[in-house]
Amino acid sequence: MNRICQLFGIQYPIIQGGMVWCSGWRLASAVSHAGGLGLIGAGSMHPEVLREHIRKCQAATDKPFGVNVPLMYPEIDALMNILVEEHVKIVFTSAGNPKTWTGFLKEHGIKVAHVVSSSKFAVKCEQAGVDAVVAEGFEAGGHNGREETTTLCLIPAVRRATSLPLMAAGGIGTGSAMLATFALGAEGVQIGTRFALTKESSAHENFKQLCLNLNEGDTKLLLKKLSPTRLVKGGFTTAVEEAEARGASVEEMKELLGKGRAKKGIFEGDLKEGELEIGQVASLFREMQTAEEVIKEIIEDFRKGYQAVTFGSSQK
Repeated sequence: MNRICQLFGIQYPIIQGGMVWCSGWRLASAVSHAGGLGLIGAGSMHPEVLREHIRKCQAATDKPFGVNVPLMYPEIDALMNILVEEHVKIVFTSAGNPKTWTGFLKEHGIKVAHVVSSSKFAVKCEQAGVDAVVAEGFEAGGHNGREETTTLCLIPAVRRATSLPLMAAGGIGTGSAMLATFALGAEGVQIGTRFALTKESSAHENFKQLCLNLNEGDTKLLLKKLSPTRLVKGGFTTAVEEAEARGASVEEMKELLGKGRAKKGIFEGDLKEGELEIGQVASLFREMQTAEEVIKEIIEDFRKGYQAVTFGSSQK
């Protein structure tokens, strides 16, 4: 049996990324109900808001779901206690040292996966005792690793470095892409961008429609002095590029970024002033679908691709 499905108790080894301002209880429960693993994105929620989303997700589905937690979250202690109090069974951590909280979570019977951008950190995850790793290439939207390693190069490197169950992320939105990562050693995929653009996503319609009309090359990795972030090209990114080109300091970049810019763009739909985070793979899609339709299409595409690869030569 597939180790990712076995670990999380799900039908398909498809995990929905826990994205800020996109991944509320509606999206998480829809993905889980359709056979994948839905994740609530805690990064854009105050602790009590997260508690509310957990309870609503529990009421909406009896299937497994989890919570994504950026470890740089400012109220991390309160958040971790809520996860325990609300009996969350699966937690995906990112943006921090997995040693800090993995032990605490596992002591409370929680399965832990950690997101990495290099084989070096995958080894640290195994040493920290996590149950699985997500290896994310820099095609991904939002915050990225500084290594700028593509998914195609990252997955085999991480597979060689660790025996842990491995999920691939970054630039994956189709069944054929999923099949390609499996050929490289992945056992599951984490998909953000395509689920961010579904009907159940809490992102603003303006943001969804913009992203569903992007072409390849319409995103760029910026903010490298702060935290490398893939953004849609536009008014804000032009200002960032100009500042970076003239060698703006970290303090200047922080001032330019300001507060709440991602919320303004993704959640409130301000396409001019907002920080519009999305992955490169957005350019492949033009239609807004439900989470269930996305999962069905990915699995069908995966199976067709597998049959073509496996039996293609004998059917000629």
